[in-house]
Amino acid sequence: MSGTLVLALRLGLAVFLYAFLAWGLLAIWRDIKERGLILAERKVPTIQLTVESAQGAPLRRAFVHHEITIGRDPACDICLIDNAVSARHARFSFHHGQWWAEDLGSTNGTRLNQVELSTPTVIVTGDQIECGDTAIVVSIGMTNETSPTIRLT
Repeated sequence: MSGTLVLALRLGLAVFLYAFLAWGLLAIWRDIKERGLILAERKVPTIQLTVESAQGAPLRRAFVHHEITIGRDPACDICLIDNAVSARHARFSFHHGQWWAEDLGSTNGTRLNQVELSTPTVIVTGDQIECGDTAIVVSIGMTNETSPTIRLT
């Protein structure tokens, strides 16, 4: 074979290889972009919690993250000063397209609409969660206001 023919075959193979790599990278980029759009559509709906305590006026806070903890511990998203509330009393979590409430093994238990909460349960707008002597009314998707942590004294 002549040197010119071998050079032409090498150049053709190099062009084919780079075209194949570009096509593969474009396919990966399109897939990542499509998955990003799907995830963007699955945003967590805002959950607004109105905390009604015997110690003061109701406080209303809104959250947009996947998990909210309630208890006496200052690290909780909603810190309650109530002797009947455990350090980590209850949790609201968003999964499977719905908000869920669950008791975290608290001493005095958690009630949902005046019924003992024994297993994780789906909550909807208007539900009332009772932790100790404090009531929390739930509104889902009602506001854009967000608050990282509240402390009731």
